[in-house]
Amino acid sequence: MSKNLTKREEDYSKWYNELVVKADLAENSGVRGCMVIKPYGYAIWEKMQAQLDKMFKETGHSNAYFPLFVPKSMFEAEEKNAEGFAKECAIVTHYRLKNDETRPGKLMVDPNAKLEEELIVRPTSEAIIWSTYKGWVQSYRDLPLLINQWANVVRWEMRTRLFLRTAEFLWQEGHTAHATRQEAIEETERMMNVYADFVEGFMAIPVVKGIKTANERFAGADETYCIEALMQDGKALQAGTSHFLGQNFAKAFDVKFANQEGKQEYVWGTSWGVSTRLMGALVMTHSDDNGLVLPPNLAPIQVVIVPIHRTDEQLEAINAVVEELVSKFRKLNISVKYDNRTTQKPGFKFAEYELKGVPVRIAVGPNDLENGTFEVARRDNLSKEIVSKDEIVEYIQSLLEQIQAELFSKALSYRNSHITEVNSFEEFKEVLDNKAGFVSAHWDGTPETEEKIKELTKATIRCVPLDRKNEEGICIFSGGKSAGRVLFAKAY
Repeated sequence: MSKNLTKREEDYSKWYNELVVKADLAENSGVRGCMVIKPYGYAIWEKMQAQLDKMFKETGHSNAYFPLFVPKSMFEAEEKNAEGFAKECAIVTHYRLKNDETRPGKLMVDPNAKLEEELIVRPTSEAIIWSTYKGWVQSYRDLPLLINQWANVVRWEMRTRLFLRTAEFLWQEGHTAHATRQEAIEETERMMNVYADFVEGFMAIPVVKGIKTANERFAGADETYCIEALMQDGKALQAGTSHFLGQNFAKAFDVKFANQEGKQEYVWGTSWGVSTRLMGALVMTHSDDNGLVLPPNLAPIQVVIVPIHRTDEQLEAINAVVEELVSKFRKLNISVKYDNRTTQKPGFKFAEYELKGVPVRIAVGPNDLENGTFEVARRDNLSKEIVSKDEIVEYIQSLLEQIQAELFSKALSYRNSHITEVNSFEEFKEVLDNKAGFVSAHWDGTPETEEKIKELTKATIRCVPLDRKNEEGICIFSGGKSAGRVLFAKAY
């Protein structure tokens, strides 16, 4: 199987685009800017979805589903939110087509089928959900309301890239309502931590937890918490966001409750989400010039077994041994595939599973049967070991845990070596141009300085880290006073 991937150091962007397609994760569709997620890519997303869904339910949330369409007047109710998404909205204006009499066989919009009110295809669901919550909340006894939905959304992006930025994408969006400000803030922080635990524990990607600046904050939020990850090319990627909405949406949609004294109050809200953009993060954090490298916790196939044989008799003997091994793996919830296709040679299979990032490959031939051994190959570092038949199950179980831990450790080491403190704008530009990564610098706290730096360097403030030291300093750009360092980076 010929991979012919562009090398990362030659053209990282091209390498990424080729890998997503060649590894059978996704492809561009017939609709400009939209993608088809292929079965192998969707299998990874399903594993992400299953784990996140479990974590949401463990923190008390339930799933629901809300409409794809939002009436325009409803969308406009929270002004900041509407303004923030206005340029990305797709709008439905008519509900019927008819035959075009001037062009036989063609259809046209029926001018008599114009909607009384235009519908927005949801770019995010706050408007439709908060308008619904108005009917669900009357008393403090109805709170907190902890709802999540798994859905698709549409944001009309002009420059798209598979998984990272597409006009339509899959995500989950949590929307919660609370009796007090403090409860809502606690929920916002809790969900940021859930995301961080998932991304670090399952995706093996280290993240920085922080707060967005006013410029980068979600439209309609009082505060946006985020987790930021660093890709191999030194660019940052926002891996998840959790928003404290204050009472903004409650006031826009008149969502009130009677408190314990019987007085009417507006509820306090949050919203939080991650999307299929995480698939892009997974590819870019771990993969290499040979193809995907997947952490075992999210690999659809954790172990692939490939027989090596010349005769049907040899294959039958191998089948008998492998059948028993597969059964043992499955009892331990290790996902295993036995590829005994006779239409492809072992070399082709090795290349295919290397490209697809299967963490562990086991090869077994007549000599292995004779010696009571298996050849075990790791995808992450391409090393091989000969392991005895008696030890193989425990060895593989331990090896999968080891690979998961080492992938995180390797990504953490890269991330930590690419956080650079600078104290002048010259240093700042030099790091961005040569080393990239996160640049830790003093900033005067003004949107004007932030905008000017972005304009001159394309770098944005990724976050104000939650664990930053409070230290007075001088802004690298304006020379004004700074309360502490923030993380800048060029980003996806």
